[in-house]
Amino acid sequence: MDTFEEAFEYDSMDHSQVNEVFCNDFFAARSLTDGVQILDVGTGTAQIPIEICKRNPNLKITAIDLAESMLELGNKNIKSSGLQASITLAKVDSKKMPYPDESFDQVISNSIIHHIPNPLECFKEMIRVTKKGGLLFVRDLLRPLLENELLAIVKMHASDATPKQKQLFTDSLHASLSLGEVREMVKLFGFDASTVVQSSNRHWTFTAKKS
Repeated sequence: MDTFEEAFEYDSMDHSQVNEVFCNDFFAARSLTDGVQILDVGTGTAQIPIEICKRNPNLKITAIDLAESMLELGNKNIKSSGLQASITLAKVDSKKMPYPDESFDQVISNSIIHHIPNPLECFKEMIRVTKKGGLLFVRDLLRPLLENELLAIVKMHASDATPKQKQLFTDSLHASLSLGEVREMVKLFGFDASTVVQSSNRHWTFTAKKS
């Protein structure tokens, strides 16, 4: 989503329920004693960091994206929320992060993996910058096995969306990974396949502590 039009359409979609569930599940997965330094990979327009820091403004989130149009809207959203002290945006390639090894207490990501041609590179980097014992919490769209299932999901979750928004959602589902594909990827980094689960009719979630 490199154009401002696409970023605007994305930001205008109602992600509130999905973002609320993501944040609920993230807070359930982390411990109260965990550190406060969080990296959000593929932040888009920073909706999830804003929701997280509304719940706990003591957390410090570095939120990265490669699309300038997304970051531009993200900055506006952060200023509107008054959370500039809690959230820092940066234009960063998730496949080549500039951060040292084990820089963050938790690394989170929502719906970025399907945008990356070689997602293994992104997984490798997310794991690299997570501290030992730190939480990895990654969620993305799940590719339906059949085309009619995909169309049913679009109808169910985007019935009130604009034609452009419906097309963006459809394209994202086509580009997403299957549960088996994600499980095979995390196994390459030493994680058990059970750390990846289907968390809704259209999402998979990877939840694990780095050993």
